[in-house]
Amino acid sequence: MNILFLTENFPPERNAAASRVFERAAYWVEAGHQVTVITGAPNFPEGRVYPGYRNRWYQTETMDGIRVVRVKTFVARNEGVALRTLDFASFMVASAVAGLFVSSCDVVVATSPQFLTAVSGWALAATRRRPFVFELGDLWPASIAAAGVMRDNLALRLVERLELFLYRQSAAVVALTGAFKADLTGRGVDPDKISVVLNGVDLRRYAPMLRDQALAVEHGLDGCFTVGYLGTHGLAHALERVLDAAAELEDDRDIRFLFVGVGAARERLIAEAERRGLKNVVFAPAQPKKRMPAFWSLCDVALIHLKAAPTFATVLPSKLFEAMAMGVPLLLAAPEGEATRLVRETGAGEVIPPETPAMLAAAVRRLKEDRTLLARLAANSRCAASGFSRERQAREMLAVLTRVTGLPAGRTVSPVVGKA
Repeated sequence: MNILFLTENFPPERNAAASRVFERAAYWVEAGHQVTVITGAPNFPEGRVYPGYRNRWYQTETMDGIRVVRVKTFVARNEGVALRTLDFASFMVASAVAGLFVSSCDVVVATSPQFLTAVSGWALAATRRRPFVFELGDLWPASIAAAGVMRDNLALRLVERLELFLYRQSAAVVALTGAFKADLTGRGVDPDKISVVLNGVDLRRYAPMLRDQALAVEHGLDGCFTVGYLGTHGLAHALERVLDAAAELEDDRDIRFLFVGVGAARERLIAEAERRGLKNVVFAPAQPKKRMPAFWSLCDVALIHLKAAPTFATVLPSKLFEAMAMGVPLLLAAPEGEATRLVRETGAGEVIPPETPAMLAAAVRRLKEDRTLLARLAANSRCAASGFSRERQAREMLAVLTRVTGLPAGRTVSPVVGKA
């Protein structure tokens, strides 16, 4: 099968979509399929093209057998509406044009959260008379409204109408959570065309390891009980409430909050922590993918924190699966929904309501003091990870592509290690 995949984010970018698309495609190549990915010059989220790359109209490379076509886009930081919309629109046009020059494809797949990529995928599939598969990574534009980036207005409602059009025009929709499927069927999308393929983690890249002592010393975490927030510092995560909890725990000198990553809220968080004089909060910049297990090894608890908005009850953050694979207990502050249900069912961590600093501080104290509880949660976390492997996710999504094309699924593969 020749798979043409459109995604605005791809390694060496480090966000969830980039990792998901790359690691899955590596399995498909191993199974004997040809995969071409159309993406842009890596620049997310800082809005600066990475060293070694240029923002050219058309350039190609090969990564782990995946043919990568990079197109020129309007480059912007991951913040604001106007400039990011120009970024999204430029990729929509450039990827659609580039896709016309891909020599052969049997299916066109496009991934959200920004669904203008799906517009390009649908247009390409229609032009080339191939099935179009929409991978639903987020309920966009609902998620940007919930994050407070845009207000509910006529423009947002028009975008939602376009969103529904794309779902209905697709041969199949691959939803990353059951809640996404429920949302779509509740809005009139045919449930038979929606397949739920839960997110996952590369279990060969992420596995329990001893604490990186040198790294702990470097970041002032030696001997400390460390609560790690590793991932995007976005508007959807209400991380200012985590600073409130850190302020409540200042009297315990053994507790530290470690933030690793980038995002629209990061600079404001750093400034606020400095303004408050919080000595128990440590910030580290975004890391290459291969360095993330070492930073996870510093964490006694993995914090997953979301805003108290109903839309965020539908998501399963990728950092949750990474922490599970590392055998790190979870501390989830989120609306009741997909993530809270998974954590309770697996016994992999503690759940508290979102944006409740006092409850977050109390949970951190409890986990620090009850080492028996912490060890049990860690064991449950690692055990549960085996059910959410990237290999499983690749296999299940490939089954969808096989169904819509009528082509063979290829040979069975064993887990492989990517090089993102």
